[in-house]
Amino acid sequence: MKEIILDAKRENLPVLFEFITNTLREYSDDAKTIRKVKFCVEEVFMNIATYAYDPEVGPAKVSVMALGDPYPFKVQVIFTDSGKPFNPLEAARPDTESGIEERPVGGLGIFLIKKEMDDITYEYRDGQNILTLEKKFEKV
Repeated sequence: MKEIILDAKRENLPVLFEFITNTLREYSDDAKTIRKVKFCVEEVFMNIATYAYDPEVGPAKVSVMALGDPYPFKVQVIFTDSGKPFNPLEAARPDTESGIEERPVGGLGIFLIKKEMDDITYEYRDGQNILTLEKKFEKV
């Protein structure tokens, strides 16, 4: 398992992207799946940066590990923060039927993460939010 701990602020997104990209490339050259995982990582990290510690800034730990070998295998990306408790799996499904002008802002990122990932789990333990994303990688 590899991990990085960053202050949860948008300026650290490039550092997180470099970490995620380099780590995933150690496991696979499946560029399409890596892009999907990076999109979801960005959404989760930006939600932590925007809401978890507001108005303060706090740490976010991102851990990555591969399960299974060689193919297919799953990659787990685990986000841990000690911000406000928030279970994204309980978030209301956004309105995707109405026109864009009629929709309220927000909620679409979580919806897309649920759509792109193979499995998502959340728990609040010992004062920490722990969100785990899983994505299966196939041989390309």
